[in-house]
Parts: sequence; structure tokens; C-alpha cells
Amino acid sequence: MTSTFPPSAPPTAAASSATGALATIRLQRNAHGRLVWTPSDGTQQPTEVVPVRAFPIAAPAEGISLVGPDGHEMQWIEHLDHLPPAARSLVEEDLDAREFVPILERLVSVSGFSTPSTWMVETDRGPAQLVLKAEEDIRRLGGRTALLIASADGVQFRVPDVGALDRQSRRLLERFL
Repeated sequence: MTSTFPPSAPPTAAASSATGALATIRLQRNAHGRLVWTPSDGTQQPTEVVPVRAFPIAAPAEGISLVGPDGHEMQWIEHLDHLPPAARSLVEEDLDAREFVPILERLVSVSGFSTPSTWMVETDRGPAQLVLKAEEDIRRLGGRTALLIASADGVQFRVPDVGALDRQSRRLLERFL
């Protein structure tokens, strides 16, 4: 038996009506640059919101909640594709600013093969240095070829496919797996 995460279901009439409601969603930035949600039915006052992903690694484009200042969900977004382009752009800008997960493209060097170890890496955002506190800070994701590496300073580095790394990077990384 196989299962998917997050669980997916066939579209229903309720889902398609929710998609229609999102087509009229009103999002804008206030004078302070914060995202403001205004309900399309006019039942509530405009509210500052923060977009939060339900499944940031497994399904980053699915399950987005717009959370108000009191921590309550103001709007559920089933999928980013259901938003109009302008609203989608605003939500994605906020998510990108909130979630900093550089993609590790090359492992240049390591200070040693026991932990803690200092790694010099190249990422999609430029060169970086990370400290691996323990081997348990390297987690396998999904199909077992993707990794999430937690640095001592709290930054998460993602490796989408270990097989796509160059040979030297794979050899260095294998010493810690």
C-alpha cells in the first residue's frame, strides 16, 4: 500500500467553489510593506496576514494559510495556482522572505570527518560556511536522494538530489551519511 504526503483527494464541487472564491481574493501591501487581506464578501475589516506553508518541504505550493495577527487562520489557499497572478506574487514574496533555505550545490571542503565539523559549501545564493553539530543534523527527505542539512546557526540547507552533486561533493557527503 502506498500513501502520499500530503494526502491528495480528487477535486470536489467544494474545492472548485473555493478556487472561484480565491479568484476574487484581495491582497495588497500597506504603507509598512506588510501583506493585508480583505475578505471578498466584506464581512470583516482588512487584516494584516502572514502566509504560512502547511507542508514547506513536501508540497511547497499546496496548503497555504493566511494567518492573522492573533494567530488565527483568515484564509486557506489549497494551491498557489488557484490565486490570481498579482495575489500569488505577493504571497510568494512573503514566503520567500520568511523561508530561507539555500540549495547546496557543491561541498568544497570539510574540516574533519567527525562532528562538529565546519563545511565550506557553494549554494544557489553564493558561498557559505556551515557547522554540522552531529550526523543526525542530516535528514533524508522524500525519495531518499534529497537531504536537509541543519547548520549549528539554524540555517537549513537543502540538497534536492545527492546524485546531481559532483563526485567530490558526493564522496565528502557520504562520509557523514
